Amino acid sequence: MQRLLLWCFIVSCFVGSSQNKSSSTYLDINYFKGTIPLHNTDILHLIQGHPEGVIVGWNHRTNGKKDWEHRYNYPDFGASFMYQDLKNEVLGSTFGFYGHFNFYFLKRRLMLRVGQGFVVATNPYDKTSNPKNIAFGSKLLGSPYLMLNYKKPNVLGPIGIQSGLVFFHTSNGSFKAPNTSVNTIAFNIGINYDLDTKEIIYEAPPEMAEVSKALNYNFVLRSGINQTDVVGSKQYPFYTFSAYAEKRFNFFSALQFGVDAFFSYALKEEIKYRSVAFPEEPSDPNADYKRIGGFLGYELFINKWSVVAQTGYYLYYPFDYEGRIYNRLGLKYYFSKQWFGAFTIKSHIANAEALEFGIGIRL
Repeated sequence: MQRLLLWCFIVSCFVGSSQNKSSSTYLDINYFKGTIPLHNTDILHLIQGHPEGVIVGWNHRTNGKKDWEHRYNYPDFGASFMYQDLKNEVLGSTFGFYGHFNFYFLKRRLMLRVGQGFVVATNPYDKTSNPKNIAFGSKLLGSPYLMLNYKKPNVLGPIGIQSGLVFFHTSNGSFKAPNTSVNTIAFNIGINYDLDTKEIIYEAPPEMAEVSKALNYNFVLRSGINQTDVVGSKQYPFYTFSAYAEKRFNFFSALQFGVDAFFSYALKEEIKYRSVAFPEEPSDPNADYKRIGGFLGYELFINKWSVVAQTGYYLYYPFDYEGRIYNRLGLKYYFSKQWFGAFTIKSHIANAEALEFGIGIRL
């Protein structure tokens, strides 16, 4: 199989595309093999081999009928399945399920896939049967992935080729300890296959709608449950209230600046625990668990979806926990021009603190 894919790749470099007709839907199948980079010394014992697996994707091509499709150079959207053997009995394997977008550059030869979904781990942490797996504290884990590929469709009829790099991140966002997480960086090679004979016709650009560049004000309530870093501790709810101003400067992007107020009952328990468990490092058991931060953010709009990235600094920080700088990365979905839902991961550099589910309003 690997030799066949490599042969197709080499042939395509010399033969070129046999036709330029693209159908509306296609499958791609990719084999990948890579490595687990060391982002935390605690997982050194878990890095033993080179993970490998397959990614199967279903894709639908857009034709520019909608304004956003033309502006984004006719992207694809679809769903993908991933199987990964982590080459370690402690880690086991993962099965992933994702929704994704494919974006194109360099005359549609360079494809960037952005996916978000979840994975199921076959061998998560268990204090009796698998105590060494400190990477996966739960069976169900969140997982974004990126794929950057050279791609040439229709090399041999409906069959095309693609190859490049893929990156997976797997974590439960401290929903359940332990949670050191695992990243995979891999080389992939694969084929794509058109599923129908209906040729996609790229439509003329619609009349471009004007984008309001007025200053908008957003208010968001986020919540969820998480644990302290102590394995076996209880799960506690948290609540985050955010207020921020948003300035959109073109069709694609907006800048944000605002404040967060954090109320984490897991942190409240952590404060009490440290005051008892670490007498050599005395701390106040009655220290305030609440935190207030100021942040700057960026939002990338893709139809009704958007990608959000924010970096903040705790202005009110009565208890030292993971440092004063925090970051948030995730997705928003606009139900209307005012109301939206959000799914984000709040972390301190590479250490995730919470998976946040939110509802917000934009005025």
